Amino acid sequence: MNEISSCRKALGFTQSDMSKKLGVSMQSYYRKEKGYVPFTDSEKVFLLKLFKTKFPELTIDSLFFNPFTKKCKEEQEVNEYAKR
Repeated sequence: MNEISSCRKALGFTQSDMSKKLGVSMQSYYRKEKGYVPFTDSEKVFLLKLFKTKFPELTIDSLFFNPFTKKCKEEQEVNEYAKR
């Protein structure tokens, strides 16, 4: 789930931060973000609302069912470039 990782990083959250927000273990969140275990429907809605604060055009489909969310990836690349 590279798009989830990209959006999370663009907002400045760690996997640990996200695991706390979702109320799951760090290992569980890692497995969900990597796509080994699916997010629950309620987790999908929570993540969408969180990510929409920075990316208002996101939808459930674009976040979870597209192979790549270009806007999140571009934002992450800009942020990484700015840190240099």
